[in-house]
This record gives sequence, structure tokens and C-alpha cells, in this order.
Amino acid sequence: MLLGLSKIIDCPGGVVPFETSLDLSQMEFGGSCPISEPVHAVGQVRNTAGVLVLTGDVTTRLHGVCDRCAKPFERDFAVSLEAVLVTKVESDGLEDPWTFELDGDNADLDDILTTAVVLNMDSKLLCSEDCKGLCPRCGADLNLGPCSCKPEPDPRLAVLQQLLKK
Repeated sequence: MLLGLSKIIDCPGGVVPFETSLDLSQMEFGGSCPISEPVHAVGQVRNTAGVLVLTGDVTTRLHGVCDRCAKPFERDFAVSLEAVLVTKVESDGLEDPWTFELDGDNADLDDILTTAVVLNMDSKLLCSEDCKGLCPRCGADLNLGPCSCKPEPDPRLAVLQQLLKK
């Protein structure tokens, strides 16, 4: 979606609100497509002393499989967004991922929102931050409680273990 900003480009203090939805259901993260619901965004673009600043909130619901315990989960995803919109990006070698070039007098909201989601998505999809995962030996879900496996002794201390046997 292109957001027309011609009314505020030369008008300090001007504001253009926006509300949009974006379909990112085909976007792959870690071998899956966890964004099956539309990404919803609400915000505004404000001309602050000649600088166009986009602020807003991006929300959706993730549907995925936990990378630690392999259970399916649903979790809310929300991120606050702040970006600078410029008429021409100077190629100084230091590209800022939160600076976007205008397309004429329009901001490409699809590009900005996709960048916000990608840069704020966790590298590992987890059902919860404190997920304990699965036991590497027996495969028991450690979130339900400890498994019956005995801890493997450190091989560097195996000589000391032999002393205890005598």
C-alpha cells in the first residue's frame, strides 16, 4: 500500500494517519510460515521540522512449532515501529534499516512493515521464553518435569570415578 504524503512534505507539524493490513502468510522463517494471520498496522507519519517520521504499532498472531519442544503454539506478536522517510537515500556505506526512501510523494507501507516484521522476528520460534525443550537422550518433554535419565559424568573426571569404585 502506498501512503500519500504530498500534504505534509512541505508542511512542518503535518500528520497523515494510516491503518492497513498485510498478508505475509507465504514468508518463511526457519523452514515454516508462522504468520498465517494478517499483519495489522496502525500509526502516523509526522513532519517534524522537515523530517518525515513514521511511528506505529504492528501486530499479528504467530502459529508455529516450537524449536525446542516441537509442540505447536500460538503467540501474539507485536512491535512498535519508528522509521525515517527520506526523498533520496545517500549511499554513504552506512545503511540504516529504519530509513526508507519515498516513491515520489508516497511511502511504501508494505516494504516498511515487512522490514519491521523480519527484523523483529526471533531467530528461534519458541512456545515460551522459558521452554526447556526435550531430553537429548530419551526425548522426554522437560517442560512437564525432569526425565529419568541419569546425568552423564564428565569424561575428564572418569579417573576419579574409578577411585570411588574401589
